[in-house]
Amino acid sequence: MTRPLRALAVGVLAAAFAGAGFLFYQWRAGSDRPPDPVAAGQMVLAATLMGLDDKPQPLAQWGGKVLVVNFWATWCTPCREEIPAFIKLQDQYRSRGVQFVGIAIDQKERVGPYARDIGINYPVLVGGLETMEFARQAGNRRGVLPFTLVIDRAGKVITSEIGILKPDKLENLLERLL
Repeated sequence: MTRPLRALAVGVLAAAFAGAGFLFYQWRAGSDRPPDPVAAGQMVLAATLMGLDDKPQPLAQWGGKVLVVNFWATWCTPCREEIPAFIKLQDQYRSRGVQFVGIAIDQKERVGPYARDIGINYPVLVGGLETMEFARQAGNRRGVLPFTLVIDRAGKVITSEIGILKPDKLENLLERLL
């Protein structure tokens, strides 16, 4: 095989692999468009996950409230940074119809002691890695933590936030929803 022909074959092969990689990435990442906010809210409210008490907890039990659903893990440093603000905001807004719910993508044996130690004052549900797929369908296309959804009283996702949700941003949003 001549040198120019070999270079052409290598170039074609590299382009084929690059194209296959791009298609795989697109398939794994799904659409860049966010999910329909009403459908995403309904999907979240239809879910049931295990509580720290080993009892199934349907998220529908908090329907009709402004719901802040936070996907987190004990090993996630940004998650641990934002939880104290969520604890304060739950105290501040509970009487006005706001309910925080933490969904830990972690092991119950780690989540329970951590939640007690830092004083989480809202329900904590536990899901395994399969719960990341649930979060992806709800709008977390990158599959990173923390990931937070704010759902209005009608069950519509108002916002989704990848990464730390700053307390002032969340508080402004909650005030508009109440």
